[in-house]
Amino acid sequence: MTRKEDSRILGIVHPICCGLDVHKEKVSACVISSDRKGNEQIVIKEFETFTDDLIDLRGWLLDLGCPVTAVESTGIYWRPVYNILEGYMRVVLVNAREIKNVPGRKTDIADSKWLAGLLRYGLLRGSFIPEIEVRQWRDLTRLRKKYVLSIGDYKRRTQKLFESANIKVDSVVSDLFGVTGRNLMNLLSSNRQAITQEEVASCVRGKLKGKEDELYRSIQGFFTEHHRFLLKTLLRTIQSLESDVARLEKRISVAMKPTDDIADRLQKIPGISETASHDILSELGPNLATFSNASSLASWAGLCPGNNESAGKRKSGRSPVRKHHLKTIMVEAAHAAVRKNGSYYKDKYYRLKAKCGARKAIVAIAHRMLKAVYYIIKEGATFIDLGESYLALRNKERKLKYIRKQAGLLGFQLIPENA
Repeated sequence: MTRKEDSRILGIVHPICCGLDVHKEKVSACVISSDRKGNEQIVIKEFETFTDDLIDLRGWLLDLGCPVTAVESTGIYWRPVYNILEGYMRVVLVNAREIKNVPGRKTDIADSKWLAGLLRYGLLRGSFIPEIEVRQWRDLTRLRKKYVLSIGDYKRRTQKLFESANIKVDSVVSDLFGVTGRNLMNLLSSNRQAITQEEVASCVRGKLKGKEDELYRSIQGFFTEHHRFLLKTLLRTIQSLESDVARLEKRISVAMKPTDDIADRLQKIPGISETASHDILSELGPNLATFSNASSLASWAGLCPGNNESAGKRKSGRSPVRKHHLKTIMVEAAHAAVRKNGSYYKDKYYRLKAKCGARKAIVAIAHRMLKAVYYIIKEGATFIDLGESYLALRNKERKLKYIRKQAGLLGFQLIPENA
């Protein structure tokens, strides 16, 4: 082995590769290859982002014999490029924070050249891109979530409108948009000049029967024609969004029918409902072939502490993944799980909360739940709740020894109940 070969730290992983710097209206492409003498050959070309231009880009890359391409995940703009290249070559989607260029030398062409250079030496780590079917599930579940959040916004606007008009229905009913609440809102939005107590009584359902007088008092305010117009508009928007959500849920249930067995097993985990199970599967897919173990999945989702150590000292353990759809889903599920009586997650949450606070504790529970999700999806496991007493009984003898010692210091003696 020569001295030159021995001193080389980095080796070429991809002899021919391409870096693409993608923008809304332009794509800068840089292909790096080697000639017979081993010297680098760089070819740079720019393309527009219309479909026929991207097809020309694909043909150009295939003519050059390029088998792998690195693309920076720039918003939504990488999607059209990926649609054209998928199936023809390997596409490495790269997170922008991991490929920062040399400061002061940034142009679109320089960025594409930098990407190609990093890819050439195997210094890029590709992001997880699921199959097209799973990406379609993602579109449906994420749109459903947006609509549900929008419904919540409009419901809060309705409540605010009532407060401005001295209408206090939500002070009597627990759910303003329950059956009784909706009946009263429809009554208020009608063109009646005066609402009688009998009309209010006809709107009451369920446990609110007997509170007709209080409900009648709650709608005595300054509800004008202006408020009536706004209420009609808000109710019409809410009804439209709820219809859209119902259509989306039907579409999701049909599209994700092949995963019903996995979804049923996921729903055995406390806190995971049918909606949450579909959200999880739409983010991960039904096989998890990309993730080698549960820890790598938790790291990808941003649910485990980050590694930041220098000079033997542990710095901040905050995860570099700030926002992630799966992280949000699992934290919401964790909040529901810790409210279930008798579950392991509830007991573990309160133990962690006493040591590190509520926010860190709930993320830790979400971390544990995601590991259970991994084994259910990848290995076909079935969830078994360890129970609320598991942690207390795990080190029973050690705990009893400690309690006896503390009791002795206070002048007491522990006697077993069966004695």
